[in-house]
Amino acid sequence: MCGIVGYIGEKNSIPILVEGLKRLEYRGYDSAGIAVISNDSKKATSIKSLGKVSKLEDKVEQTEIDLSSIGIAHTRWATHGEPSEPNAHPHFNKNKTLYLVHNGIVENYSEIKAKLTKDGYEFESETDTEVLVQLIDSFIKKGNTLLKSVRLAISEVTGTYGIAVISQTEPDKIIVAKKGSPLVIGIGNGEHFIASDVNALIGHTSRCIYLEDGEIVEVTKDKFAAHTIDDEDIKKEVEEISVELDAISKGDYPHYMLKEIYEQVNSVRDSFRGRILMDEGTAKLGGIERIAERIANSKRIVLSACGTSWHAGLVGEYMLEQFTGIPVEVDYASEFRYRNPIVDRKDSMFFISQSGETADTLAAMKEAKRRDALILGLCNVVGSSIARESEAGVYVHAGPEIGVASTKAFTSQLVVFALISVLVGRKRHLSLIDGQEILHELESLPKKIEQILKLNNQIEAIAEKFVNAQNFLYLGRGYNFPVALEGALKMKEISYIHAEGYPAAEMKHGPIALIDENMPVVFIAPKDSVYDKVITNIEEVKARKGRIIAIASENDTEIDKLVDYSIKIPDTIRMLMPILSVIPLQLLAYHVAVKKGLNVDQPRNLAKSVTVE
Repeated sequence: MCGIVGYIGEKNSIPILVEGLKRLEYRGYDSAGIAVISNDSKKATSIKSLGKVSKLEDKVEQTEIDLSSIGIAHTRWATHGEPSEPNAHPHFNKNKTLYLVHNGIVENYSEIKAKLTKDGYEFESETDTEVLVQLIDSFIKKGNTLLKSVRLAISEVTGTYGIAVISQTEPDKIIVAKKGSPLVIGIGNGEHFIASDVNALIGHTSRCIYLEDGEIVEVTKDKFAAHTIDDEDIKKEVEEISVELDAISKGDYPHYMLKEIYEQVNSVRDSFRGRILMDEGTAKLGGIERIAERIANSKRIVLSACGTSWHAGLVGEYMLEQFTGIPVEVDYASEFRYRNPIVDRKDSMFFISQSGETADTLAAMKEAKRRDALILGLCNVVGSSIARESEAGVYVHAGPEIGVASTKAFTSQLVVFALISVLVGRKRHLSLIDGQEILHELESLPKKIEQILKLNNQIEAIAEKFVNAQNFLYLGRGYNFPVALEGALKMKEISYIHAEGYPAAEMKHGPIALIDENMPVVFIAPKDSVYDKVITNIEEVKARKGRIIAIASENDTEIDKLVDYSIKIPDTIRMLMPILSVIPLQLLAYHVAVKKGLNVDQPRNLAKSVTVE
């Protein structure tokens, strides 16, 4: 969740650090800080601030700081200790000569803190991170180098970390280390950049290395040296950063979320581009091609994810079971390890994550790996931890997603699940004609999304009617039940309105008690095989004076007689309808939140990438 930025080179580090923090604001945070070492005096200076990076930037501009070409910076999302300046990073030792920023959780911080307190150490914060910097300091005092002190300290830590450390005593280097929390080093000419997310590097360099768990790296302006915690040298492979600066800017849009909703015309196309083999009625997915037969022969497929990616998994379950005939289960990654999951080598497990860094999903992946399942990744970020940890996988190619509330990544995940269903289905019983029909419909989606986006003004007008709503109920059946869950999640995330998604038939098993003239109910009701059933549910809500919004097929005129507002979308085959029906719900949530004056891109308490459990 938190963001780390570091710089060492010849340039003034402070503008680079502040700019890097701004690039990572979408990850979610409540405070920010920097620490730099001056070029001449070698004196360290640290500045912290509650709130947005802009507040930190103001404090930095008002503080006289000597020119510095080395520094670290951080945005914190509170875990141990409330948001406050003492709890903000960077943390430091008593003499303020050693500074550290940290993403992750030190699970055994209480034991380490008790030991250090006994040795005379005092603590200024409530955080687990301060324990780590004081522990490093204790090893430095025993005559160890900064690198060795960090290595000895992290060998005592139970938990997760991505850290960057600087010291006045060795002012020409930054020490970084990783276990369970992402870190990347950008490689420049006579300079290096450090970040928890490659987005902070864009515009500075196109080359980087990704740290793996258990690695520690000594970084100077001219070189880096990577080691294991056991002090074995490692040769790191330099990789290219393909993302351009334009891809992470808002352009002419007022919010990243709106930009990303509109980008779905292209992101959906990019997700299937070059992957359709129409003549053969199948898909080409290079990442899983070599093990496609093993997937097709699986006893079971398990999809594991959190949040929006879990909803994508639910749609994937419908697709895979319908077109491959293989039993599919969808598991919350956050719960997977906390039972005794029955998983073995006959199972194929897909781990779904936009960022590829979701801590719960990564932990579930490692548990499944221990049980010999086939480990497959489905993520959006090239070089992410899930991509590197999996045996094979598929990138969704949605492009950078900055808005905290996922939009285009969700629809791209559904496109990829459709392609996987065709690929595996064709290896089993899916006919050539049926495979071709799915692929033809996939190719038609971008134009249909363009049609839906033309309804933006209509959806905005509907949103105006519900700005003061206290609750929302979302109902759908079959493939559109997960869409109801996702629509409700979007409304909760950015508008702070309580919303629930249910299978429409479950309404009578409890939620119907909530319905009155103040309850808006959103039905996903395209003309499909369960349409008549959904119409019955609409009648039941109407009889209780609920205010009804329907996402309906463009040729459906009858539904207008039953609902207060209808949003008409193009038709497609059932399995692909969620890709279209979710877009009006994204726009509805967006406009309600904007009209409430809320921060759409950075909703309170949320982070884009949940990197701590």
